[in-house]
Amino acid sequence: MKTDDLFAKFLVEISSQVSQNIYAIWFAKLELVTITDDLVTIKVPMQIHKSMLGENYQKLITDTFFSLTGNEYKFRYVLEEELEAEKVKEENPINADIIKEKQEDIAWNTNLNPKFTFDNYIVGNSNRLAYIAAKAVAETPGYVHNPLFIYGRSGLGKTHLMQAIGNYITKNTNLKVLYTTSYEFMNDFTGIASVDKGIDAMNYANDFKNKYRNVDVLIIDDIQFLVGAERTQTEFFHTFNALHQADKQIIISSDKSPDDLKKIEERLRSRFMCGLPVDIYPPDFNLRCDIIKAKIKNTNIENKLNDDIIEYIANQCVNDVRHIEGTINRLLAYTAMMVPEKITLDFAIEALKDFVNTNIYVNNSIGSIQKIVADYFNITVDDLKSKKRTNKVVRPRHIAMYLCRMETDENLAKIGLEFGGRDHSTVSTAIDKITDDLKTDEALNKMLKEIKDKLK
Repeated sequence: MKTDDLFAKFLVEISSQVSQNIYAIWFAKLELVTITDDLVTIKVPMQIHKSMLGENYQKLITDTFFSLTGNEYKFRYVLEEELEAEKVKEENPINADIIKEKQEDIAWNTNLNPKFTFDNYIVGNSNRLAYIAAKAVAETPGYVHNPLFIYGRSGLGKTHLMQAIGNYITKNTNLKVLYTTSYEFMNDFTGIASVDKGIDAMNYANDFKNKYRNVDVLIIDDIQFLVGAERTQTEFFHTFNALHQADKQIIISSDKSPDDLKKIEERLRSRFMCGLPVDIYPPDFNLRCDIIKAKIKNTNIENKLNDDIIEYIANQCVNDVRHIEGTINRLLAYTAMMVPEKITLDFAIEALKDFVNTNIYVNNSIGSIQKIVADYFNITVDDLKSKKRTNKVVRPRHIAMYLCRMETDENLAKIGLEFGGRDHSTVSTAIDKITDDLKTDEALNKMLKEIKDKLK
């Protein structure tokens, strides 16, 4: 079957599985670009189509393609301007001599996203200290807070803040900045071993060192993913030392504090602590309202949301900034589909009812979690706080500690204090234990779901 015929049949199948309105808005204007061995590239009319197709309709798209072809494909959604940019790049390949001449410039590609700046970073009580520290580093890189270690749960704005530092430095100085992730660092390093020994391997190793050590500012995201990669940790240790001894700025992020990264080498953790570790908490109500107002600015609903709707969204989205963004995108899409004369609170509730109600909100106290877990396992809260080491108590205690970390804004030290004065490392170990067990223990997953339902 020709690809065009296949895509036409795909659209027919989709139209039979969704409503006429949904098909008209999200599928009717899709255009097939290419189909390769495992990738389907589709042109979409607007940016919002990317998120809606990728998040809300991906399973439908994947299943429909599989039913027609018997093959599992990945899907890539692109805009017209992105295709034009790719076409220009293909038609004007860089001459090999220019590559060699510009190799140094290419090596200093910052990888920064220019949209992440201090100007559009919304500051509140939960992130103010991190923001102040980040501004200080941006204004005097290499002189204060080196390394700067930013930690907190996923979706709280760590990446935004780190890249804001990089963009500020790039704009105001001639310093070489590199933003990367621990995953990319690991891939680059393990790539050395995949190259045949000899001149090629030596060149690759030199390129690796030039990329990561010949910079003035190294920003590395999600350092916790180096867990288990001992050789990569050793290489990062040497990279860290080389930069730090040369007074080059290092900025690191993690979902845990340096002390809690128990599976990272001690010598690395001690270096992370030698600068300024600073945490970011989930945004409070006022900050969530400010974030919502900032996110809807310059959209077609900016002047249609009153304070009641903004406060409703803020009360529903207490987990992280990404949840707020997803909720706003959902409201934007629903508004585009329904085209109401005005957006009322009832309209917003209807638009978001299947979206916000599926989340567990961080509105539980440590005490309430302890009580529910104790009741679930038919023990007492005093048992959870006690020094008892029987299986009847230890497992529920670990589960309660895990839930306190996942479902409240409290730090490890505070949680430990509420569990009989235990230190934060004991709490961290319990959390890691439950996290690992959840990957394979179906009974534990069911148990946690039941307890979370009671927390609601």
